[in-house]
Parts: sequence; C-alpha cells; structure tokens
Amino acid sequence: MLDKPSNDPQVSAREVLAKLGIKKMPVPVEKIAKALGAVVRFSPLDEELSGMVYIKDGVPVIGVNSLHHPNRQRFTIAHEIGHLIMHRDMISEHVHVDKQFRVLMRDSKSTTGLEEIEVQANQFAAELLIPSSLFDPSEITASDIDDSAPLDELAKKFRVSKQMLEYRIRNSNT
Repeated sequence: MLDKPSNDPQVSAREVLAKLGIKKMPVPVEKIAKALGAVVRFSPLDEELSGMVYIKDGVPVIGVNSLHHPNRQRFTIAHEIGHLIMHRDMISEHVHVDKQFRVLMRDSKSTTGLEEIEVQANQFAAELLIPSSLFDPSEITASDIDDSAPLDELAKKFRVSKQMLEYRIRNSNT
C-alpha cells in the first residue's frame, strides 16, 4: 500500500503512477489494483450499478459490472481504486459479521458527482486514466473539437470514452 495519500485526488493518482513506475498509456488499471492488494471481480450487475469496493477477510475487492463497455469498466476500476486509496477508512472502519461489509458503490448517484467523496474518486480516476504527464490539453485545438476524429483517436489511445476525455479536457487545471 502507499504512504498516507494526499488530500488532493490528482496528486494521489500521480503518486500511485510514480510508485508503480507507470509512464505509458493505456494505464493498466487492473495491474494497479493488484499491486495495491485488491482483487478485481467482474459480475453482471444492475445497469445502474457500475461497481463497488469493499473489504472481505482483510482483502480489498473491487466489483465491476461485466455488462458495461470495457472503457467504462476501466473507469470504474480507477474510480474504486480512488476510494480504496483516499477513503479506505470509510470502507473498513467497522467490523461486520455475517458478510455485511461497508460498500462504496459506483452507481447513478455517484455518477452525478454531487457527493464529495464521489467527486474526489472521479478526479482521481480522471488523473489515473489520463495522467497529466501524458496529456497536454493545450494541444487540443478548436478544430479538434469541431472534428471528433482526433478526440476519438486520443480516447482510443487512453482506452477511455470520448466523454471521459472531454471531462478531462474541461477539468484540466494542472
């Protein structure tokens, strides 16, 4: 596990990438989860539920909706890694019996980004999947935005959705 994470989600994501020596795209999110001691499990879930993170027998488990697009699954894994790094005390603060674990889920409510921990996990995921060290939004021109082909190509390189890339461009303040 990492040292005490930064309060800044983007800094926390950069620390994870640096510690694991990841410098190329696409970022291997499953490899990161495994390096952090987590198990990633893919299962068909309700459409509204993208994923969850919980602790079982001391092991972090990241559950991912196997019915979603692979790029969405990558974002879900990155988002849940963000919870694991930044909000672990919220996941494992209580001892539960009968397999009742504190679960943080990526669902339609978290997608709105209204809860602070969800905003933080989304910011973490954005930086983890499209690291500022590998992406300069100033290189995106107005013609790139008008013609979606360059954005589509860039999204493919990072293995993220075009919407995720657009989010990253809009919210780049690094």
